[in-house]
Amino acid sequence: MQEPLNYCLYARKSSESDERQAMSIDSQIKEMLASAEKEGLYIKEIRQESHSAKLSGARPVFSRLIEDIRSSKFDGILTWAPDRLSRNAGDLGMIVDLMDNGKLQSIKTYGQSFSNTPNDKFLLMILCSQAKLENDNKGVNVKRGIRTKCEMGWRPSVAPLGYMNRAFGGVKDIIIDPERAPLIKELFEKVAYYYYSGRQIKVWLDDKGFTTRKLKRISVSMVYLMLRNPFYYGYFEFPVGSGKWYKGSHEPIITKETFDEVQKELDDGHPPKVWGKKEFPYKGLFSCYACGTSVCGEEKYRKRKDGTSKHHIYYHCTRSRNPKCKEPCIKEKDLVKQIRDHIKHLTEEMIAKNIPVDLKNRLKQYEPIVKEINFYSQSIYEEEDELVSLKQLVLYASVKAPIDIKRHLVALLPLPKKLLNASLTN
Repeated sequence: MQEPLNYCLYARKSSESDERQAMSIDSQIKEMLASAEKEGLYIKEIRQESHSAKLSGARPVFSRLIEDIRSSKFDGILTWAPDRLSRNAGDLGMIVDLMDNGKLQSIKTYGQSFSNTPNDKFLLMILCSQAKLENDNKGVNVKRGIRTKCEMGWRPSVAPLGYMNRAFGGVKDIIIDPERAPLIKELFEKVAYYYYSGRQIKVWLDDKGFTTRKLKRISVSMVYLMLRNPFYYGYFEFPVGSGKWYKGSHEPIITKETFDEVQKELDDGHPPKVWGKKEFPYKGLFSCYACGTSVCGEEKYRKRKDGTSKHHIYYHCTRSRNPKCKEPCIKEKDLVKQIRDHIKHLTEEMIAKNIPVDLKNRLKQYEPIVKEINFYSQSIYEEEDELVSLKQLVLYASVKAPIDIKRHLVALLPLPKKLLNASLTN
């Protein structure tokens, strides 16, 4: 008498919310258990997952099932339909290979049975390939639908702040948000014609009670994203970065002229900033005395009367805890001067104690330069000092060394780490 096969009941669902997935999986398990009882099948284990079968090897539970069949733990699969097992060629190939090698003897679905015979395997491959074809066609149809929607002037996805997505009578469009749109128009005008900064705009919006759809205050970075968004004057790019532009069918909040003025003010004659790419030597090493927030660096370009721009780097409180913090900013050159003044008051022993050996070795590369500086700064009546102190190396490195050395020195030395009225203090 032939021994009964060890079946694994495999249930899968995807593309819906978690709650509906769980209900659908429970329904599959209930129906297949009833079918197993009716046919007298032995269910050794039940496995389930909520995962798409579109990509090969992307389902952890299914991958373990394949490995267990290879190790002879199971020799049969019970599932709702063939497309529950595979919607891609890779997983389908593994299943058929297991049947060819005699590891997988039977696959049973609701109303169908596939054994290790040429006809059954051929039918299984057709049904799973049909599921893959449906997936591929669905992707093509979705892309075509998105492209058509863009050509009609409606941007897919959630509308930016100042607009609302609307669905009425089966038609989806984008309309102006009557509460937020007037403030967004005014913020563009404040930047274009009254030269407000992004932080000033944030403070102004906070005072007005402006929030996101989730009733949260907007950040400074969100302000700049809004100011760069051409959707507000009637055009959009989709996908972003593709170079494909469309004229929107939505009502513009601002004019193209106002948007262009804002871009001029943001660029201010210098190359556009790439956020996160600029390294500031002292970013995050100091904190604001007033509110305790970290101090960050920022580049500024000031226009001269002759039309040229002058470049400065400032350090200031991030104001993340208190947007209205009054702590003033400080120029980087003034901050460096204060750092050097405090280093001069440190003893040689204090400096040596706080600097590790590897950093001392790196500082030795500046000995010839410092020695030459000392030679030319000495009076002709003074004897030449061959020795270069560690403090001299540190003072030179605080100005001329790479950013990582500057940061290490400030972080390791016992220097004041708080800014109060643009001055370092403890």
